[in-house]
Amino acid sequence: MASESPSEQVHQPGTADGWHGIIPSNAFPAEPNRYHLYIGLFCPFAHRVNFVRHLKGLTNIIRTSVVKPYPKGDSKGWPGWKFPATDTEYPGATVDNLFGEDYLHKVYFRADPEYKGRYSVPLLWDTKSNTAVANESIDILRWLPRAFDAHIPPALAAIDLYPSHLRAKIDAISPWLQADLNTGVYKAGFAETQEVYNEKVIPVFGALNKLERLVAAHGGPFVLGKEMTELDVLLYATLIRFDTVYVQHFKCNLGTIRHDYPVLNNWLKGMYWDVPAARASTDFRHIKENYTKSHEMINPRAITPVGPYPDVEEGVERDWGVLRVGGVKHPKVLEYEAGIPDAEV
Repeated sequence: MASESPSEQVHQPGTADGWHGIIPSNAFPAEPNRYHLYIGLFCPFAHRVNFVRHLKGLTNIIRTSVVKPYPKGDSKGWPGWKFPATDTEYPGATVDNLFGEDYLHKVYFRADPEYKGRYSVPLLWDTKSNTAVANESIDILRWLPRAFDAHIPPALAAIDLYPSHLRAKIDAISPWLQADLNTGVYKAGFAETQEVYNEKVIPVFGALNKLERLVAAHGGPFVLGKEMTELDVLLYATLIRFDTVYVQHFKCNLGTIRHDYPVLNNWLKGMYWDVPAARASTDFRHIKENYTKSHEMINPRAITPVGPYPDVEEGVERDWGVLRVGGVKHPKVLEYEAGIPDAEV
């Protein structure tokens, strides 16, 4: 969870644990142009890291390679994410700019030929030691925002997504935000029985209800008020996908953000239209086609819906006090929402 500080661990060859390096550290100093980031524009977890990369002005300090949004592979994910053969094959995706590999798993095997985990994005690579630094987004999100502050303009260095005076609130909110919403949509979407789906969809909307009231209580424009924090990054990567794919594809249709959550919808509009890093890191074609064309069990014909339209509504309400506080009134959702612990406003 985001409340846990990543500890620098030695990667054990042949394990599925991945990499948990930290920048800056003795092993991985904060040197511009030393690190290479592998991402998919479709993935909410990779989106977090790419968002920070844009927010902190690191696009010329950390270069990227971008995998195609589909195909993913078989039911076990093999052979996994693929790079296009050329940079024009699929707009927004790139060749492997570092090694020229065709599949991401081959990059993983360069770091550990016996690696047994998932070949996921993001993956941050150290070009000097020729190994992986980290591949867990929640870890990277904690240290990347300050890692290169000595190499960027003071105004960008001043951006702190985990400020000391808000850490208690962030640490109280992030566990249920991550478990009930960020990964909750997947628990509902990949449910294989009606009973499991009925159980897993409830926490998603319990968390949304709680967040609706939380953002309203703090008065916007961010989750905790006037300062953007890592909570906004965590929430954005999920909410920008919610009406677009999670409502129909993952059957999270007890409500929509744009209809049932006026406060969260205004927050989302503000993030998308007012924060350049949000727009720059969001690609709706990659998002839509990944989900609809990679999950054969859910969408066997791989048809991608045209809507919703527009992708994000315009017209950010600057007077947060006039917004109606919404939410889904399903009895089980209300019951679940009541059990989510409060964070002091």
